Amino acid sequence: MYNWHVAVNGQTVGPYSQQQLLAGLSSGQYSRSTLVWREGFSGWLPIEQVPELANPGTTAAVPSMPPPVSGTHAHEIDYEIFGHEMQFVEIELDPQESVIAEAGSMMYMSDNMKMDTIFGDGSASSQSGGFFDKMLGAGKRLITGESLFMTMFTFTGQGKGRVAFAAPYPGKIIPLDLSKYNGRIICQKDAFLCAAKGVAVGVAFQKKIGVALFGGEGFIMQRLDGDGLCFVHAGGTIVERQLEAGQTLRVDTGCLVALTQTVQYDIEFVGNVKSAVFGGEGFFFANLRGPGHVWLQSLPFSRLAGRIWAAAPQAGGKGGDEGSVIGGLANLFEK
Repeated sequence: MYNWHVAVNGQTVGPYSQQQLLAGLSSGQYSRSTLVWREGFSGWLPIEQVPELANPGTTAAVPSMPPPVSGTHAHEIDYEIFGHEMQFVEIELDPQESVIAEAGSMMYMSDNMKMDTIFGDGSASSQSGGFFDKMLGAGKRLITGESLFMTMFTFTGQGKGRVAFAAPYPGKIIPLDLSKYNGRIICQKDAFLCAAKGVAVGVAFQKKIGVALFGGEGFIMQRLDGDGLCFVHAGGTIVERQLEAGQTLRVDTGCLVALTQTVQYDIEFVGNVKSAVFGGEGFFFANLRGPGHVWLQSLPFSRLAGRIWAAAPQAGGKGGDEGSVIGGLANLFEK
């Protein structure tokens, strides 16, 4: 049976089964003018123009990627990633091309690179809309714990311009082409590094209370929408997994970096208190169910920060004499 996608407020949601779509139509969630898409359509059509929805029962193969909902497109940028443990990404821009980034992440830039502080989430609608649109975009970023402002770099010269952005801590930079993932990626709230102008950085609320309370990222995760390149950063080594329909994967909640919108994300109890208390793995796992793609990190920043804090002298750690021959005996004479 066909999988259906629905256009809601300029964004693509789904896939849904035909029964789910018909149920939404009968309940008033969707109207006859709501735009839908399935494999075989050249573009989006209102429900009232789709014969299958009035006469259900058609079956077919699983659909490919639907087209973008709107006519806006992100800038096309080239890039190169340098380094291994402490990486940075160099973005190559043509004249009048732009890239947006988190404030303070810029490493270097070439001549004729114009740097502007923008108020909002960096999307085209946020920058061209009115004051309310800009406030809404900025509010989304504030909810995720980020700054109200982002920085936009535009190359105003001739030829090629370059600007580089550095990772904030040891790990890997992951390039993501949103057009290959149905125009949306959900990621941890501090993972975003930079993106082509036109990519919207928004909010993804977790609807299930268990995920919100015990999932490690709370109610809020970042949502990256658009059809351009974006770059996220994660700690340690990055592992990618393609989950088939119904396939599940259980991971530590802090190790989840990003997932496509088709992956179902839930929380699962470890199983017994003894394992949780003495096993050192916590009480909950993230249960990921396909179909979809997920990205995992081997070293969450919270785990790295916890180890550093535990070793700090003010926290009772070993401090600077860890490699000393006399070790902690030197502390006996510190008064």
